[in-house]
Amino acid sequence: MTQAAAGEMDERVLGRRWTVRLDAAGRGSTEVRLSCSRPACAEQRLPTATAGRAAAIVHIQDHLRTGPGPRAQAFCSCRIENCRTHISPEDPKLRAEVWRCGGAVVLAVVADRAGRWWQVMECCARCAAATPGAKVVAASAPSAAPRPAPAPSASPVGTPRFSDRSTEDGARRVPTPRSTPRQRRAAGKIAQRVIPHDLRPDVLREELVELGNLFRAYQQRAEPDLAVLAGLHERKALAFTTWADVTGDVNLRLEANRAEQAASAARLQNQNRTGTPAGEHADGAPPVARLLTSATQWAHARSVLSHVAGHSPLPGPEARLLVLMVTLRTANTGTGNLVGQDVASLGLADPERLVDDLVGCGWLELPGTAGDLLASRPEGPTPITVPCLVPGVDGASPFTFGRKLRPKLSGWAQKAVSDKKLRKAKAPAATRLLALTLAALTSPAGRLGADGRGMALDALHDQVPVDRDALQGLVDQLTATDWLAEAALTDTHLTGQLTERVLPLTCPSV
Repeated sequence: MTQAAAGEMDERVLGRRWTVRLDAAGRGSTEVRLSCSRPACAEQRLPTATAGRAAAIVHIQDHLRTGPGPRAQAFCSCRIENCRTHISPEDPKLRAEVWRCGGAVVLAVVADRAGRWWQVMECCARCAAATPGAKVVAASAPSAAPRPAPAPSASPVGTPRFSDRSTEDGARRVPTPRSTPRQRRAAGKIAQRVIPHDLRPDVLREELVELGNLFRAYQQRAEPDLAVLAGLHERKALAFTTWADVTGDVNLRLEANRAEQAASAARLQNQNRTGTPAGEHADGAPPVARLLTSATQWAHARSVLSHVAGHSPLPGPEARLLVLMVTLRTANTGTGNLVGQDVASLGLADPERLVDDLVGCGWLELPGTAGDLLASRPEGPTPITVPCLVPGVDGASPFTFGRKLRPKLSGWAQKAVSDKKLRKAKAPAATRLLALTLAALTSPAGRLGADGRGMALDALHDQVPVDRDALQGLVDQLTATDWLAEAALTDTHLTGQLTERVLPLTCPSV
């Protein structure tokens, strides 16, 4: 009996088997290459892996729809690769034990979990049941005549028809295929929330996973981009709103509201920093990288200018400029450090006399003389005190900005009055004071005045105490040093445009 069974198996034909594969088309590209092991199938190129999987499924369906069904006289194609239900073909003593195979001959499809290959094999029902992940799509009839495979549906390999279910033509029952445990999609996270792997619709889950990855990538940036951040928060607000609608979770809607607020804040910060919305200059040029980056900082800079204009102890533009710079050094506590170069860089006609006058009127206190101050160097600065700026018992101060902002404001003013072209032209203190004042009172585009229509001369005189004739000379000097362009002085206003090179020093009125 054993010999007869062995002879019968040897007369049977080897089951068919073919494989459809997806491979990367090349390094650095999203294209994939679709190939089929059947000789008549040509290789295909698809733009993405998603398109490749869809094409692979259609390709397999075409083979199953147009090709012959499983042949009753075929034996298992998996036998040549030591499938778990077969013995090793190298052992001649056990080769005839055909009892390991059983059931009708079927066409089964096995797919890679990662979606990289699909294999169709013609084997017995018992081998199909023992193969993890195998789906039976067609079974042979008991008769010798082959029966065509049923047309599959829109599922990956057609609607599986398991061979353990009874058929109308009386096919024998076979074991149920043992399926591979379903691989769950990787869980994504966004805003400290785990995105459910079964969240529907799929487009919402994909958007949330992508947003989580984009936020984490943004945190790794070397430099912030507020326009990009605002866009991410806008997408997050929309996605969380949809998520709340799907699940009915009130907390998700609150998170969406917070994302909308964050997007508005980022847009406002970007507009304050660049002077233009959406991170783009009005004329298409790159945004301005200002030294002071927010509307709050610009307002504090103007508050110092206004305070000095109303509380300067001595008249004249030279005293006004020195008082302004010392005020910025001592704003929070009334005390600070000063070196001789800080005073010498202001273009004062007689800096020692001016310092003595400020000490004489009681506005400034020094541990030594004015000459000692002018001779001091960075390695040995002179401590100074401005009594009117020392906070009282209640801690009240003329200014509301904190200690971290004070050095930024002082650095901004020092950079403006020490501009390279102003120093090269040996501009006097009045010219430097006007330059600093104009930089603090512009439109976002750099036009003079909060609305870009110019500055009223009365308001300008409060900041820079010079008469109209002297003001014209100062304006001409700023034009000659490429600080001001298109300047026009009328009886009531000064109009013009700050040049591009000094736009980083501006404090727009927004």
